[in-house]
Amino acid sequence: MAVHTAADEYRLATFHFESQAYSDAARLLEGVLAEEPANLSVRLLLARSYYHSAQLGRAEAELRRILDADPAEDYARLMLGRTLERQGRADEARPHLRLAAAMTGENL
Repeated sequence: MAVHTAADEYRLATFHFESQAYSDAARLLEGVLAEEPANLSVRLLLARSYYHSAQLGRAEAELRRILDADPAEDYARLMLGRTLERQGRADEARPHLRLAAAMTGENL
């Protein structure tokens, strides 16, 4: 029986994500995150997996955790804005989207 490391699980989760199997990616990433809770890259891919599999509440929670740890994480800021928009919370989304645009120099 093969033993999978967190790195193996992350690679498999990335494969699932790239294959648009977002729920499968999320399940694997939850396990990786349990082993590496401070890993913001894992947390961001998990948030993206939740977003694309329409688990918007979970995506929002992960994105807020990322921004608590690193307020300058512009992609998480953009994703939080998009997640809030998708939930019909445009007023809450607007400041996050504006900040993400200011951080990246892009017009959103």
